[in-house]
Amino acid sequence: MEENFKLTNAVELKESLATKWQAPSNIALVKYWGKHGLQLPANPSISFTLDACRTITSVKASQGKHSFSISYDGEAIPEFAPKIEAYFKRIASYCPWIANYHFEIDTHNTFPHSSGIASSASSMAALSACVIDFESELTGVPLDYHKMSFLARLGSGSACRSLQGAAVLWGEHKDTEGSSNHYGIDKSELLHPIFRDFQDTILLVDKGEKVVSSTIGHDLMNGHAFAKARFEQAHENLTTLKKALEEGDLETFIKITESEALTLHAMMMTSHPYFILMKPQTLSIIEEIWAFRKETQIPVCFTLDAGANVHLLYPSEHKIAVGELINNKLDQYCQNSHYICDQIGTGAKKC
Repeated sequence: MEENFKLTNAVELKESLATKWQAPSNIALVKYWGKHGLQLPANPSISFTLDACRTITSVKASQGKHSFSISYDGEAIPEFAPKIEAYFKRIASYCPWIANYHFEIDTHNTFPHSSGIASSASSMAALSACVIDFESELTGVPLDYHKMSFLARLGSGSACRSLQGAAVLWGEHKDTEGSSNHYGIDKSELLHPIFRDFQDTILLVDKGEKVVSSTIGHDLMNGHAFAKARFEQAHENLTTLKKALEEGDLETFIKITESEALTLHAMMMTSHPYFILMKPQTLSIIEEIWAFRKETQIPVCFTLDAGANVHLLYPSEHKIAVGELINNKLDQYCQNSHYICDQIGTGAKKC
């Protein structure tokens, strides 16, 4: 499969290139946790693409020996360099033309710095979009979104789900034709109308750095006592969730989405070494959501990434009621009462 993404078209080098792309973050519903090989998932996942939480990246390339500089809003950020260097090394055999260019990379997040939202997905997706845009210009071949996703995965696994579509599935899944471990596929056609304008309010319980990096967290699934059962569960949950998304079955959507979030944290709590990534405020928010849903029958639910922050998911028609819940009950559990309002988006776009 990897061989399919090696460049075979003729390249006509240009003295300079410039482009600018934006790519959103995404929130997994069925979680990917555990990997093997070079950024290949141990189980399939599906995510909602976000809209407001995105990274905007501009890249200028000039002919010369391969090198790069990386800045955030014009200020050098050397701490990002190792990740970018590793990315370029991984994509070199698929985009050999990069050996002939120096890249000036400048990036910006629309969400506040250290807001607790992982930016690796949006940032590596945006950079990969720029790379493929350059490749298209040098070869005359139209943009290849599968290769774009493939390259993004080499930078950050979940980045492959941030490029095209409102719902993206990544990982081989027996019930999904065309699914692949190497890139994400657009499954927007699955979405019943009720899901197409779903809202995601991100409740920022803890804006600090992760207690454990995603890479370490994924590695803890190697030899995990419950790993095999978890991977099987993810396949089954994905089959069930796909059906719920198609049919507009909010009850099943809530059941699977919340269970997946708690399972992710259960895996971390039962690994060696073990971690508790939720905070007391996280649990308080979850209990408030459950009480509100029971009292009002409004289909609001939560999901979690590998951290303390809570993603509140709900249909847009309930925006006012859920907004009152947030302002009356939930924001007190957020750091500085801070939360971010977002919704389903469509993927990366050229600026």
